[in-house]
Amino acid sequence: MATVSVAMEEPGVNGRNVVSWVASGVVLWSTAFLLVRALFPKRSYDFCNRAVSTMHAVAAVCLACLSVDEWSCPVCPLATASSPRQMKALAVTLAYMVYDAACCHLNGDMRLDNTVHHLVSIVGIGAGLAYQRCGTEMVACLFITEISSPLLHLREMLKEFGVRDTDLNLLVDVLFAVTFSVARMGVGPYLTYVTVTADYPILIKAMATGLQLVSAYWFLRILRMVRYKLGKKKPLPTPPGKLAAAN
Repeated sequence: MATVSVAMEEPGVNGRNVVSWVASGVVLWSTAFLLVRALFPKRSYDFCNRAVSTMHAVAAVCLACLSVDEWSCPVCPLATASSPRQMKALAVTLAYMVYDAACCHLNGDMRLDNTVHHLVSIVGIGAGLAYQRCGTEMVACLFITEISSPLLHLREMLKEFGVRDTDLNLLVDVLFAVTFSVARMGVGPYLTYVTVTADYPILIKAMATGLQLVSAYWFLRILRMVRYKLGKKKPLPTPPGKLAAAN
């Protein structure tokens, strides 16, 4: 009876459903960006895009949590077919990645690291949706990659409000670095290992490895940023001339 009930609540997903979800999502995120631009006409293009990115991060984390079947083991079952709830969560994020790639292109932000990030994410999520497999691993990956995103965007948005080189700005930087490091360099490698060693198509394995390499690259950059910020907070030594005059 339980199996029949679940089947009635979550009907099967086909390719047409996925395409519809992704197309609707692109329209949704694009509309959200236009609304933010209308509500904050004096704010920059980047500020408005980051506001939408924050909305997506919150939505992605919530959808990832809602797709968990048993909280005693949030990443169970592994190496299985994707559930409809998992595929919906992934479709929402794939739509956002398509929107964000277009948004960055229109803004002229075509940096290599940003382009690689979008390419790996779009191909990886698209492959997972096409094969309808490794849903648990991919949703867990979605959670750990987006959990630090609100802090990432907050630290940049604060700069537009003139909050720079302050204790608040440093606090957000440190919280972002800690959250990113624990999620992507703590849990991330385990999920990558599970995906690579499972019986999955080579494309999914390659995209999981690529995403972990991108995370490692950003981890090193974040470490340098935090070291630089903490170094700026250290008091400068008193010049010998002033020390002698004081004595």
